[in-house]
Amino acid sequence: MKKPAVLLLMQLCIIIANGQSVTGSWYGRADPITNGGYTNNYLTELIIKQKGDEVEGVFGYYFKNMYKSIFVRGRYDKGSRQISIKNIPVIHYRATSSDDIDCPMEFQGTLVVSKLKSSLTGYFYRPDKYRYTCPDLRVNYTLDNNESNQDSVLRSTIATLKMWHPLPEDVVVNNTATTTTSPAITTTAAATTTKIDNNSRVSIPIVAEETVLLEKFNARKNIVQQELIVNADSVRISFYDNGDIDGDSISVFMNGKPILSKRELDVRGLNLYLKLDTTKTINEISMFAENLGKYPPNTALMIIFDGEKSNEIYLSSSLTQNATVRIRRK
Repeated sequence: MKKPAVLLLMQLCIIIANGQSVTGSWYGRADPITNGGYTNNYLTELIIKQKGDEVEGVFGYYFKNMYKSIFVRGRYDKGSRQISIKNIPVIHYRATSSDDIDCPMEFQGTLVVSKLKSSLTGYFYRPDKYRYTCPDLRVNYTLDNNESNQDSVLRSTIATLKMWHPLPEDVVVNNTATTTTSPAITTTAAATTTKIDNNSRVSIPIVAEETVLLEKFNARKNIVQQELIVNADSVRISFYDNGDIDGDSISVFMNGKPILSKRELDVRGLNLYLKLDTTKTINEISMFAENLGKYPPNTALMIIFDGEKSNEIYLSSSLTQNATVRIRRK
């Protein structure tokens, strides 16, 4: 009788230990603390991994029709169950465009674990020098244990969106069912890149000068690092430099065709909004290393979001290998 009791106690300890971790996808709403009156709130997500007393991951938020994200690092105190993340830029709550002022904030929250749910409750604090211009934000995050939590404020708000609202610096890639022919490249369901400015959207087909990039891509070995299933016909893909910012530059390919070239990775998200090619069972997204940065190899954190679920994938590419992710529509 003692052995089953010991095993039960060990399992209980494991459950408790796991319950105290802040690793996971957290969703919630942040509200400015003001002197009254209507203010805009932020639908936020915090996707983090805990390693000892350190955490790292991505903080993102929807504000009006804008989505912004940044790679973050912080500390977690297991004794007090408090998490602290510094240097988080958050657009001002009265902003009307993405070019308006950012408020540098620090997040401090406390982990609360119960049988029903896990939550991170706390505040985004502004530094003293911004105390007259940027209000603190009150936030309550809920952990999405199985990525199907219908109580998620963020996901229930945007789950019906098929194409999100990109910022001017983001890239939109549409796949059409027509055949496009150029002197150098002939493609079916060819990808076009949409450059966005304040007044218009211009679709630019793959052009002949990208032939050299295509030849370099094909000369390297494709390494499939993960295959995943999504529930939408379009996805948002974000790339971050998850290590030291050392000058890593990448190009991105979709189904073997270049859709983005020579972009440097940093803590701010490099966001692509992709309409998947529905004529294909599997769409492949590949990361091509333009260089190896200061600290080889070329590594990145890739997050694929289909309006319901976020998938985190750590990619590593070199001058001989491309990192590839296969996306299958459910």
